[in-house]
Formats: sequence, C-alpha cells, structure tokens
Amino acid sequence: MTEGRIGVLLVDDEPLIRSGLRAILDSEPDIAVVGEAADGADVPDQVRRAKPDVVLMDVRMPAVDGIRATEHLVAADGPPKVVVLTTFENDDHVYDALRAGASGFLLKRAGPEQIVAAVRTVAAGDSLLFPAAIRRLAAHRGATGSGGLDGAGLSAREAEVLRLMAAGLSNGEIAQRLFVGVQTVKTHVGNVLAKLGARDRTQAVIRAFESGFVPPSTGS
Repeated sequence: MTEGRIGVLLVDDEPLIRSGLRAILDSEPDIAVVGEAADGADVPDQVRRAKPDVVLMDVRMPAVDGIRATEHLVAADGPPKVVVLTTFENDDHVYDALRAGASGFLLKRAGPEQIVAAVRTVAAGDSLLFPAAIRRLAAHRGATGSGGLDGAGLSAREAEVLRLMAAGLSNGEIAQRLFVGVQTVKTHVGNVLAKLGARDRTQAVIRAFESGFVPPSTGS
C-alpha cells in the first residue's frame, strides 16, 4: 500500500475510462492511483515502478490483452491483485482472465460504490466471486473433465464446502449452513485451495465447474 493507502494501477486503452476511474478512486481517503497504462505490454514496467496493490485491467486491448498481462503478473513473485474490466459479463475473455489468475471482474458500467468496494475487497485478500456469472461462462465452455476432483483428495467436508463456495456462499453463510464456526470454515477453505492448487476462491470454483464436480448447468 502507498502511505497506508491501497495503490491502484489503471490499465485501459481508453483515456476516458482511465480518467473516470482515477476520479472515483482518488476521491477515497484509503485509495491512491499510482499509475496508468494504455496496454498490457506496459504493465510489467509499471508494476515494477509503482508497486501497486491492485491492477484494474481492461480485458481487451490492442497489443497485449488483459489475459496475457494477467498471466505474466501472476507468474512473478508477490504479484498485485488483478481485477479485469469488461463491457459484457458473458465475454469469454473474462473467463480466460479469471483462469489466468485474476481475482474477479467488474463491468465498465459499474457504479462508483462497486468499483471502490471491489478494490478494497481484493486488496484485503478476498476474491470478487460472482459464481452465477462464472457458471454461465463455464457452461458455455462445457466441462473439460468427467471425473470430478477425485485426484485432489478432498475430504467429505471439504467437498461440501467447495460446493457451497460454488453456490456463492460467504464463509459466514457456510458456517451457518454447516453449524460450525467461521474459523473452521476458513480452515476448510484453505485446505480446498491448497489441494486444488488454487490461488483463491475464484480459481477453486472454476476448477469445480470445469471438472464437472459441480455441474455448471446447475451450479449445485
């Protein structure tokens, strides 16, 4: 963070989009825009220079798109969190960016409150999980496997937690559903992520849908 504030890098080939996001984010006392880029090709240098906590990245750009730029960032040590920006929720590019390691996505028509909340959420280490949208994208792609996640070694309780994650429940909601403490749920979630090799909840839910462990046509 920048002097106690969340540092944000804006990456979009449209100057008006960047200026609008800057106006929204710089008005918040706990957020500071630390840099801008017009293409994914410029992201590595900007990240090294500005050291942002969060990158708001357009998913479609002329030279290097948000998918490739996200892949490069995630492969580095201690990468910033990435939130991809998109015009259309059903954009296949969004799904590819999430698979590449983005922590979530935002529609470009999102309101200021949603944008600010998204930055704070991912900066705190949480995912912007929209399971219904991910489920629709996964259903469009089709499950890539039919054996579920048998090789992951999930316990029965961990499997149950993953299904509830895929349904969009928070840790607190999962705790209420299973009649256990929130810390117990956090432990189960951590175990699920580790066994699936997932960076965050978004990656775990994508694995659940793609493997057929949770049918993307139903999400349950």
